[in-house]
Amino acid sequence: MTATDFLDRRDSDPTLGPATWGWRGRVRRWTGGLVKPAMGAKERAYEADRAAIQKDFDGPRTIAFVNPKGGAAKTTGVLAAGFTFGTVRGGGVVAWDNNETRGTLGIRGTRSTHRNTTRELLEDLGRFKDVYQSRIGDLGAFVRSQGDAHFDVLASDERPDVTGVIHATDFAEVHSLLERFYRVILVDTGNNLRAENWLAAAGAADLLVVTSTVREDTGYSGLWMLDALQDAGHENLKYKTITVLSDPSPKVDEALARDLVQVYEQRTRGVYRVPYDPALVSGSVVPYAQLSEETRMSWLRACAAMAAAL
Repeated sequence: MTATDFLDRRDSDPTLGPATWGWRGRVRRWTGGLVKPAMGAKERAYEADRAAIQKDFDGPRTIAFVNPKGGAAKTTGVLAAGFTFGTVRGGGVVAWDNNETRGTLGIRGTRSTHRNTTRELLEDLGRFKDVYQSRIGDLGAFVRSQGDAHFDVLASDERPDVTGVIHATDFAEVHSLLERFYRVILVDTGNNLRAENWLAAAGAADLLVVTSTVREDTGYSGLWMLDALQDAGHENLKYKTITVLSDPSPKVDEALARDLVQVYEQRTRGVYRVPYDPALVSGSVVPYAQLSEETRMSWLRACAAMAAAL
């Protein structure tokens, strides 16, 4: 056994510390650490999810959030996933609004001192052509830092006087640039499956995340999209797709929710329920610090599944 083999073996069998949650954690604190109960099942699962999200990839990874219906929680899903990947991994994450016109990711994300978007980045791509001179700091003129959430946002076009669309070649150029500087790229897609940039995102993604709310029309739209992608020749679609199902209100039709979970489990790798959170319904900037513990834990599980699929 070499020295490297020894370290790899030690690292592959980490020892979890004493419990910090529930009665086990209280016992440890009350006894001043003399009694150290082991972690319970929920705390072990939490640590396992964090470890899954923190794992190394052998290159940048792209996750596209898709559903052709508006109001399917794509944007809030991208921001929640950005917050989760960003805080757990410690950065290296960008959320990109790949909408063909004006999306809402820039509105829901934390504001910046500049108003630049994908459109301005495309107009100034020449400054990044020299890979030896361009720096990640130069992207600060185009992306918007999300502060303590530890990820950046690249907004879609916000100028009302600009015409034209984002072509597949535009997507490829921006995507190639982001891959140079970020490890995880989260793509918020538009609603037009026939748009060049939508098709380019679906083709470039290492993983598709179908977002849907517990509504029959939104759930149908996601399934219709999977049918269309399958008919278009996308291979291993179930293997490279997971579903995030969000509750749109405090009370939902549980029979419909069970039905949606069942059908999406047949079409994707897994289905992850996300609870209703009043912090997300105002339509304004997402207050990451105000997300409920249940929301955070649900997204932790969902993002762990995404990381595992990558």
